[in-house]
Amino acid sequence: MILSPKDKITTPQAAVIVINFILGTGLLTLPRSSTEKVHTPDAWISVILGGVIAIIAGVIMVKLSQRFPEKTFYQYINDIVGKWVGGLLSLVIICYFLTTSSFQLRSMAEVIRYLLLEGTPNWAIIIMFMWVGLYLIIGGINPIARLFEIILPLTVILFLVVAFMSFKIFEIDNLRPVLGEGVIPVLKGVKTTALAFTGSEIMLVLIPFMNSPKKAVKAVLVGVSIPLIFYVITVVMVIGALSIDGVVTRTWPTLDLIRSFEIAGLIFERFESLLLVVWIMQIFATFSITYYAAALGLAQLSKKSIHPFMFGLLPILYIIAMIPKNINDLFKLGDFVGNIALFLFGLLPLLLLIISRVKGGKYETNT
Repeated sequence: MILSPKDKITTPQAAVIVINFILGTGLLTLPRSSTEKVHTPDAWISVILGGVIAIIAGVIMVKLSQRFPEKTFYQYINDIVGKWVGGLLSLVIICYFLTTSSFQLRSMAEVIRYLLLEGTPNWAIIIMFMWVGLYLIIGGINPIARLFEIILPLTVILFLVVAFMSFKIFEIDNLRPVLGEGVIPVLKGVKTTALAFTGSEIMLVLIPFMNSPKKAVKAVLVGVSIPLIFYVITVVMVIGALSIDGVVTRTWPTLDLIRSFEIAGLIFERFESLLLVVWIMQIFATFSITYYAAALGLAQLSKKSIHPFMFGLLPILYIIAMIPKNINDLFKLGDFVGNIALFLFGLLPLLLLIISRVKGGKYETNT
């Protein structure tokens, strides 16, 4: 695949894209979903183990893509398993990105309506963000990377300020005893926490856009490690403040934590608005990059221009986003997407890497 210089991104930009992909709904839902599985204060250990698994899976995907550094997954899959099987797998990956994008849209609409625009119909919020996302991705991968570079520092600053202010109601006893019921409860939560780190799969698409494909492993390591730190802090602070029983009964426990304290005398006495700003930016980032990945896949599969697919996917995104009838259906959709990701990016890349090594013909990078 021949790319113009303006389509190239640096290694830090690739890492930033992975970080912004991963940091989405997990900030709000991971404390509840992990605690429901673990049922002990040790959910934060499950988060660490899930992050380690995500790093391993990410490195495997990078090693696979580095064998074809000038091609995306949609292009080199045919070289590994043939045209028909490769085309089918590409369509499955495209559907995954498309469904993920729609899930992020609906999640964003639900939380915005819950906290900011009560009574506003979901369709109005969804359509607004769809058109803004389209405006962004029409410029290609470079504008996306530059926007993500703006979003990430704001996210880090605002998140850490809000998280550490919650120390006011933090109780260390809510996190004790560590491993009081052994390691089995911790292991039960690993699958759930590992799925919260889905995002490194975007490297299957990003590597041909990188100036230095050989540094893609570094991008994945940084890209998963920073969300791992964020998620551990989130889970520890939420459980420490709300307790296990308090977390599992809340739909958005992180937001409830921030709403449970206020500091008088400051410009902002309540801080959920700051966290919501962070969350909306992150969810928009995840929506945008998955939207772009789906459109790119269809364009490369059909060998046509990408722009008609960007416009053509809009009604499909809307229809999928409006399928869940309520918040419980939305979470079921998220679980479904996560389980599909477990196979697509946990097992499939390893299998493809083995097949490609057996077949030989390694492609060397030109960097």
